[in-house]
Amino acid sequence: MASIVRTVQSVLRFRRFETDLAERRLSRAASVSDLRRIARRRLPRGVFDYIDGAAEEELTAARNAAAYRNVEFRPRVLRNVDRIDTSTSLLGQPLAFPLVLAPTGFTRMVDPEGELAVARAAARAGLPYTLSTLSTRSIEEVAAVSGGRKWFQVYAWRNRALVKEMLERAAAAAYEAIVITVDTPVLGRRERDIRRGFTLPPKMGLDTIVDGALHLAWTWNFVRSEPIAFSNVIGGSVADGTDPVSLADFINTQFDAGLSWDDIAWLRSVWGGPIVLKGIQTVEDAHLAADAGVQAVALSNHGGRQLDGAPPPLQLVGPVAEAVGGRVEIICDGGIRRGSDIVKAVALGARACMAGRAYLYALGAGGERGVDHVLLQLHEGVRRTMALTGATHIDNVTPDLVRWRDQRNHDRHPGQIGG
Repeated sequence: MASIVRTVQSVLRFRRFETDLAERRLSRAASVSDLRRIARRRLPRGVFDYIDGAAEEELTAARNAAAYRNVEFRPRVLRNVDRIDTSTSLLGQPLAFPLVLAPTGFTRMVDPEGELAVARAAARAGLPYTLSTLSTRSIEEVAAVSGGRKWFQVYAWRNRALVKEMLERAAAAAYEAIVITVDTPVLGRRERDIRRGFTLPPKMGLDTIVDGALHLAWTWNFVRSEPIAFSNVIGGSVADGTDPVSLADFINTQFDAGLSWDDIAWLRSVWGGPIVLKGIQTVEDAHLAADAGVQAVALSNHGGRQLDGAPPPLQLVGPVAEAVGGRVEIICDGGIRRGSDIVKAVALGARACMAGRAYLYALGAGGERGVDHVLLQLHEGVRRTMALTGATHIDNVTPDLVRWRDQRNHDRHPGQIGG
């Protein structure tokens, strides 16, 4: 009997019980999909659908992520992958690995710390964080908590004086680049929000009261926190920023549907740093962006939240890289769920990727620690994928490392897409 006990003891070890609820949740989250599932359980349904939903039938959002499943690796072996270097550069500055945290509006709906939590996590990970014009923490508040790389996302509102004022504030706070979103002349039809009667800021009704009662932890944090506001426009001439207006009303009154390529020249005249155009969806517009003198283009369909039926950005990376890769840097935005997705995009010709939903799910699942968790997972995924494909440095992640799974493309250049 004693022998049996010793044998069992030699192979059986008990895990230490984790008393920290957030840590316990995150320890079981092996992927972004797991974080999404946890966030869905913890957040009120309206809040979750706001970050998870997309335009109309949500076909584009689904295809953004599915595109990565249609690319396979061509792994090389016996390459001595004892040391893997995931670092690269973007806009002349270093990146720990090829990722930029995308701008997302109203982040404090997910967690009270909102943009501050995400910016701190990005700085720790050695990645740029992009603050949205429609953020719930101001340009200055984010700069005060993060010494890392910071970009500022710009909507070209009708009131150009306000835009200029925000750019001046961003420059004074050491933001290094601006990201001009060009795919929102009007707001896409986000049907999940319509069905739930969801607005920003949220309006109270019986359904929201019931939803709040079912998510007490979120509700308790929400009511104890300061009111959510459009922090970058508080006291501005367009709107106070604290008015309880819906996001749709705010955008419809401030956005300029007449925005054109001529306006890029004006933005260049009031901003002295690098410019990224976010929302490029064709090779033709990538050419025009390069002609306009911007430093980078973000191939993006707004996470599928604008035009349902827009092309998946990953499919554009190869053609755009071939067309203008020597003139502008290319960022692939949309559908990133794993480190291997980042490697695929880089192999096809992207300099880096952007991700938004991935860190919002993580923020909803575990707050700031959740963002640390997902960024570490993505970094480890890049490193592991590089090792398994025989690439020891980002410079080794080249088009010959991947191919499109569609049989029609197997004999074509790896960076091309099928007809």
